[in-house]
Amino acid sequence: MTRNPTEDPDVVHDTDEHRYEVYSGSDVAGFTSYRPNGGSVTFTHTEIKPVFQGKGLAARLIKAALDDVRRRQTTAIPVCPFVVDYIRHHPDYLDLVEEVHRDVVTP
Repeated sequence: MTRNPTEDPDVVHDTDEHRYEVYSGSDVAGFTSYRPNGGSVTFTHTEIKPVFQGKGLAARLIKAALDDVRRRQTTAIPVCPFVVDYIRHHPDYLDLVEEVHRDVVTP
């Protein structure tokens, strides 16, 4: 596992597992998985362990992952319902979504 810090120090990019992990202390509280897809990242699944739910960690996780996508100048394909919902509520990330997939995140 390569642990590359993203903008948020509680989130790391595990490039070997193709996922971003959010930590609570030293515990992995959850993750969002992705598939590399050429010049884009397809977000497929987000999961927060039950003990850590309701603390805003999923939103912090997705924000950090999308900020990393922006930093790397790639695009996002949101398949995971949580990522879709996050982008719907944070339209400043809509520009990261490939135009052909924007109908998924726009009402």
